[in-house]
Amino acid sequence: MTLDIGTNWAGNLAYGAQRIVAPASIAEVQVVLADATQVRAVGSRHSFNTIADTTGVLLATSRLDSAPVVDEAARTVTVGAGMRYGELGAELQRAGWALSNLASLPHISVAGAIATGTHGSGNRVPSLAAAVAGLELVTASGDCVTLRRGDADFDAAVVSLGALGIVTRVTLDIEPTFEVSQHVYEKLALDRVLENVDAVTSLGYSVSMFTTWRDADMLDQVWVKRRADADAPAPADVLGAQPATVARHPLPGISAEFCTVQLGVPGAWIDRLPHFKLNFTPSNGDELQTEYLVPRARIAEALDVMRDMAPRVAPLLQVNEIRTVPADDLWLSPAYGHDVVGLHFTWLPAQAEVEKLLAELEERLLPLGARPHWGKLAVADSAALHEAYPKLAEFRAVAERYDPNGVFRNAFVNRVFGDS
Repeated sequence: MTLDIGTNWAGNLAYGAQRIVAPASIAEVQVVLADATQVRAVGSRHSFNTIADTTGVLLATSRLDSAPVVDEAARTVTVGAGMRYGELGAELQRAGWALSNLASLPHISVAGAIATGTHGSGNRVPSLAAAVAGLELVTASGDCVTLRRGDADFDAAVVSLGALGIVTRVTLDIEPTFEVSQHVYEKLALDRVLENVDAVTSLGYSVSMFTTWRDADMLDQVWVKRRADADAPAPADVLGAQPATVARHPLPGISAEFCTVQLGVPGAWIDRLPHFKLNFTPSNGDELQTEYLVPRARIAEALDVMRDMAPRVAPLLQVNEIRTVPADDLWLSPAYGHDVVGLHFTWLPAQAEVEKLLAELEERLLPLGARPHWGKLAVADSAALHEAYPKLAEFRAVAERYDPNGVFRNAFVNRVFGDS
């Protein structure tokens, strides 16, 4: 089956593929690989750079969406790589199960999110990739390989940038379903956060701070998502920030109708952990996105950088989300080896201006140990990426073993490896 999906989700990139195909089975994936010399997988297209682009065959995973299979004894679910998290979550909820974490958008595909190190938020809740217990992929030779947690190549293969093969199925850790309530607090003084970041990020199961940097001394909102079975009651205020009396959108002046329910009304995890509802368009029109994951120990320094650069950042910014992710052992995960704080930027659709600003941001943030998110806009070169991701050279060796002829390489991967 061929598809017409000529651009990414944001519309800032037109794919250069000769053809786009959408296989529905391992056998169909193997047929595609038998005839192709250059292949890249694409999921929900929610990447803002060329990570999924190719001049060869673009293989859409949308039909690799086999129904979830729950193993209650193992507490896992195995699902087709192309299924979206929101759809998987609804199936799990009906069966009485849950994922421990979700990203801001339930619209993204399972394999695509994992391959780029996409995450949710929470001091004690690992990223989406860290929930992977196993995966199945088809290599360039057509072999179907299954890797499980603890296998030799597993930690390299989960956040893979699509460089090892076409992931067809993923097995994820699950737990019994739980309820979450969500409160939004407004106007949090930055100095209060710098005094004690933990006082804010430990308020709930998942915590996100939002700001436009129009006021360099004030964060606009704090979203606190609390588990009914684990977290303390919602506080009356957050370091002086007061609870919102109506539902809020992260972007100022935008209706909250697309956002998940707030004001402390409890609901299923799938309806509260994302910021946005599955059945609504999450974007406020065209946008670009960037994210830098900074070592948690250096977040005060990073926020000082942001305050200093606020006059340069604010004119191009829609909103900046700040959230925590605990450490994991996955080689190319932004949280590899230590806890991180994500500085996620939603920009206006002005790519040339944004990329010029990113060069300035990276000059200040990368020396603090910041790691660029693999699916977002960044300008860091291979040398900087090798410094930020200490297992990158070892990952390349694994990629060359799985794909010796470079079938899954593209300009993005070549740039990361330092070959272009």
